[in-house]
Amino acid sequence: MQKRKLGNSNLEVSAIGLGCMGMSWSYGPPKDKQEMISLLRAAVERGVTFFDTAEVYGPFLNEELVGEALAPFCGQVAIATKFGWAPGSNDGNRWTVLDSRPDRIKQVAEASLKRLKVEAIDLFYQHRVDPNVPIEDVAGAVSDLIQEGKVKHFGLSEAGAQTVRRAHAVQPVTALQSEYSLWWRNPETEVLPTLEELGIGFVPFSPLGKGFLTGKIDADTKFDNTDFRSTVPRFNPENRKANQALVDLLTEFAQQKRATPAQIAIAWLLAKKPWIVPIPGTTKLHRLEENLGAVDIELTPDDLLAIESASSNIKVEGARYSEFHEQLTGR
Repeated sequence: MQKRKLGNSNLEVSAIGLGCMGMSWSYGPPKDKQEMISLLRAAVERGVTFFDTAEVYGPFLNEELVGEALAPFCGQVAIATKFGWAPGSNDGNRWTVLDSRPDRIKQVAEASLKRLKVEAIDLFYQHRVDPNVPIEDVAGAVSDLIQEGKVKHFGLSEAGAQTVRRAHAVQPVTALQSEYSLWWRNPETEVLPTLEELGIGFVPFSPLGKGFLTGKIDADTKFDNTDFRSTVPRFNPENRKANQALVDLLTEFAQQKRATPAQIAIAWLLAKKPWIVPIPGTTKLHRLEENLGAVDIELTPDDLLAIESASSNIKVEGARYSEFHEQLTGR
């Protein structure tokens, strides 16, 4: 497995990480714990050293799963987790109120350290920007945790370019995590140039469009009511039918490269910048192996131009989040 550094930091990780959320939360009922432990350990065996979780996934179940599975590999892998939601603010099993007060951040860090079974959190992201807490105070709280040796690196998730600048001025930001793929390219406008200027790494989540770019979802696919895609406008049947054109395009390029649409989607991200580390999630070993195979696919500048030129003619239909979650992004 190739390695990459996240920006100017000394955090070196596998070129493709593993998003763990779907193992316990958000994409239907939690999966079998022992099967997921086996999958996480299989990922390590295949060279993955970067794993993504959060306290809110479950809540807590995902951190516990990741901590147990990766305990034998302490010091060999990097685990990223997140803070920023208030417990007790439930809508079903989702927390719906933000809380990035410094005291709360420090409480989350202590609890996450125990669940992850580590002495220091490798990368600690603010999950969403809290409009009630100045980002300078958030960065200061994480800086304190870094000074105490409880956190190694500071990250932000779905933050806007100006917020990244303000945070970075207080405590250097190692990575920004946001959605980015061929069907969500908004980060290219302001975010990616800012990260490049400041020397910050970029971690795209949902690099496969929440599964859509794999070509395994169509207008007839049914989602369980515990699968959050059932509430996402982009995934209503009409929009899925319209958005199939992008999958068809990826399939054409995949055939030329003797690859799968998913591999082309990930290879495209890897080819964009050397400091981009996508974290596709999966609960299946064969999908994990398929995703990791993207590192072996070389896309030339001409390939990138062709893919982007063709995809720019396709209008993606539907918002990527429900209205509530959409308003929490890009701040």
